[in-house]
Parts: sequence; C-alpha cells; structure tokens
Amino acid sequence: MTGPIRVVLVDDQPLFSAGLKMIIRSQHDLEFVGDAVDGEAAIKLVEEAKPDVVLMDIRMPVMDGITATRRILSTANTAPPKVIVLTTIQHDEAVVRAIQAGAAGFLTKDTTPDFLLATIRTVHSGHSVMAPALTNELLRDYTTPGPANDTALEDLSGRERDVFLLAAKGLGNADIAGELFLSEATVKTHVGSILAKLKLKNRIQLVAFAYQNQLLT
Repeated sequence: MTGPIRVVLVDDQPLFSAGLKMIIRSQHDLEFVGDAVDGEAAIKLVEEAKPDVVLMDIRMPVMDGITATRRILSTANTAPPKVIVLTTIQHDEAVVRAIQAGAAGFLTKDTTPDFLLATIRTVHSGHSVMAPALTNELLRDYTTPGPANDTALEDLSGRERDVFLLAAKGLGNADIAGELFLSEATVKTHVGSILAKLKLKNRIQLVAFAYQNQLLT
C-alpha cells in the first residue's frame, strides 16, 4: 500500500491557511508536511519536504506563486509535485500564466472543503482539474495565439495526432476511446507519449499548446 498524500500549503493569509491545515489534517489519506508564506520559501520547503501536492497561492510577497511554480517544476531532481494554484477570482490572467507554468489545476478560495479534498486526490492521481472549455476561454481572453503551426505535431504518429486533437477539444479518455475505437488503456498510453514528445506537463498544457499553435481551427 502507498502512504498518505503529502501536502504542502503556500499562502500568506494566516486565517485562510489555518482553515486549510485543519481540513487536510482531518483526512486519514492526507498528510500535511509544511507551509510557507511566499514563493521563495516554498521552493526551499518543497526541496526539504518532498510533497506530492502543493497548494500554491498566486499573489504573495517576495516571490509570487507562478514564478515559484515554474521554478519547482523545472528544477525538481525527482518526480515533481503536482501544483494546484489558489486564486480569489476564476477569470484571471494569472491563471493563464499558472497553466503555462505547469499547474495541474486551480481552485478559487471560496471553494468547498469537499471539492478541495477531491481536487487534491484527483490531481495526485495524475488528472488535471480545470475544464478545457474554461481553459480555452481564459486563453482566448488573455493570450494572443501565434501563427498556425503545421509542424507543431510532426513528432507525433498519426494515431497520436488523432488523440491529441480530441483531447485538446476536452474529451476524456473514455470518450476518445469511443471515437477512435480504442481501449481506454491505449488512449492513456497515447496521451502519456504525446505529453512526453511535446514536453508538456499535463492535459491543461495540451489545451494551451493547441490554442497557441492554432491547431483546432
């Protein structure tokens, strides 16, 4: 059996942080392993505590959460933690930058405890928590797509391109399997290969990649 999910919290609001700690500590399958109040301290904490999941506030002193997320995910010597960014508003340009930095999901600070816990478990299991439709909406509003790039998928096989395009439209593995007459296990394997070849961290970044290269038009 695997151990509990190790969770780190990074936020500079003491009252909010105290509430999250209590929620996390109340769960038998989660282990709270440390907190920090700014991005710079978060980087050191992640190196020492080696968490599985990081709850990362976006706006903090010293170093913001987006910069810290990028640093953590790009410099990890072993498997990097999954980062869930915390924000006060959903439609936020900072969320786009967090996606580009490699965050696996985001939560607004008014979310319910049950949804917070479900998000931690879902992200830890390897899934992203952010609707592809919302991802496209944020990208449309806060980024300027580059020119159509016909060579962006040249490293993918024909079947991987089919899977990529369906995943970029927001289809889950089961739906992709149904569309392409594949097993879900085969689709999961293709998605993993696609992410590796395109150097993307998760399916949210896959949607962003498709948008930025105008691959769905």
